[in-house]
Amino acid sequence: MTSTEPPTPTGVQIPIQLLDPGLPLPAYAHAGDAGADLFARESVVVPAGSGRVLVPTGVAIALPTGWAGFVQPRSGLALNHGVTVLNSPGLIDSGYRDELKVILVNTDPSEDYQVVRGDRIAQLVVRPVAEASFEPVDVLPPSGRDVGGFGSSGK
Repeated sequence: MTSTEPPTPTGVQIPIQLLDPGLPLPAYAHAGDAGADLFARESVVVPAGSGRVLVPTGVAIALPTGWAGFVQPRSGLALNHGVTVLNSPGLIDSGYRDELKVILVNTDPSEDYQVVRGDRIAQLVVRPVAEASFEPVDVLPPSGRDVGGFGSSGK
């Protein structure tokens, strides 16, 4: 594959270390899903009013070079409880080998949210990534968009 060809979406084998054998492996809820559910290793309370907690998942992975993991929110938690992933998407580089942990934030102004050990708390999307090289230039080539941004295309 050359750098101009898009990556072919195929399965990739990810070595995984179970740090807590009482929890399931990350799993896809449905065939064809992009995100595999990650599970809470500990029960914690996510305080209302932008409270945040770091929740361990009980797994560590070894992504191959050229791949990255992206930790993303679960839509049901966000819609029903206002709980989301604070640094979404959380980036997992291929060289990272420690336990996967998820920063949850509770946007509900008044209701704390109880995470129970074994709850699905986030999704892991694994994607091929390109390593870019950066070349300094005096002037960037023009584009149809040019310098418009931050709402320049309308509401």
